[in-house]
Amino acid sequence: MTQSLTDLDPIRLFSDYMKLTGVPTLTPAEGPDPALSGKRLGVVNGSSWTSLWSTYFGQKMLPGVKIINVGNEAVQLNFMTAHHHGQPCPPQVNIDATERYARDLYDLYAVDAVLLTCSTMNRAFRQVSETMRVVKVPVVQIDEAMMEEAVHTANKGKILVIATHGPTVTSTQNLLRETAERLGKSVEFIGATVAEAFGLLGEGRIAEHNEVIAQAIRQALQQESVEVVVLAQLSMSVFSFSYPDPVAAFGVPVLNSGETGFRRAGEVLVIS
Repeated sequence: MTQSLTDLDPIRLFSDYMKLTGVPTLTPAEGPDPALSGKRLGVVNGSSWTSLWSTYFGQKMLPGVKIINVGNEAVQLNFMTAHHHGQPCPPQVNIDATERYARDLYDLYAVDAVLLTCSTMNRAFRQVSETMRVVKVPVVQIDEAMMEEAVHTANKGKILVIATHGPTVTSTQNLLRETAERLGKSVEFIGATVAEAFGLLGEGRIAEHNEVIAQAIRQALQQESVEVVVLAQLSMSVFSFSYPDPVAAFGVPVLNSGETGFRRAGEVLVIS
C-alpha cells in the first residue's frame, strides 16, 4: 500500500532526498581515496525506486565516485508478471533492456564501470559483460562478492539465504550454486522468503521490515546449523541500519549487497 501524501512532510521529504542526490553536475566527485576520486560508476537498477539505495550505499562505500543511475519500473513489473504466471524469470526482454541500459551509460557519459544491482536480473550478467567488453568497461554483479564471502565463510554450517521478493529467489540461489562451483567448494544452503517484509518496506516501515527479517534469522538459527546469512536483495541492505553489528546480535555474519557489492565495484574501479 502506498502511503498517502497527506501523511508526509513534503519539505522534509524533498530536502532529505536532495541532500543525498543533489542535482546533476559536471564537477567530479571528491573523496579521501585518490584512486577513486573522479571515477564514474554506472548503476543499472532493476527498478527506478531502488536508485535511492544505490545512491546512498554508493556514496557511503565509495566517496569520491560519481554514481550515475538508470532504472525502469517496467522492468520489475515485467519480471513480477512472468514470475506470477510461472513463466521464465527474468524474461529475455528484461535481459535485453539491461544490456541496453548498460551501454547507454557508457555512450552518454563514458562510465568507468557498470554495476548491476538487481538480484533477479543477475541472469543478465553474461550478456551485459559481452556487450561492455567491446568498449573495455568492466561489469560487476552486485551479489557476486557477497556470495563469494558466504561460500568462503561456510565451512561446516549452512548458508541462510533470505529474500523478501519471490522473483528473486531462483536467480539468487542459482548464483550461489554457480559461485560455489566456480570456487571449487561444496556448500549447503537453506532459503527463507519473507514476503511480509517487502510489504512493510513498500509502506516505509523500515524498522518493522528489519524486525521481520531478524525474526526469520533467529528462527533459522534455532532450527539449523547456520554459519552465515545472505540478504538476497539490495533493498534489504536497510537491515544494517537496525543491526550494524550482526555478529553481536545473532552470533553469525549477516551479509548485504549494499556494502559488499559497492565495495567490490570500488575494487574494480581502482584498476579500470
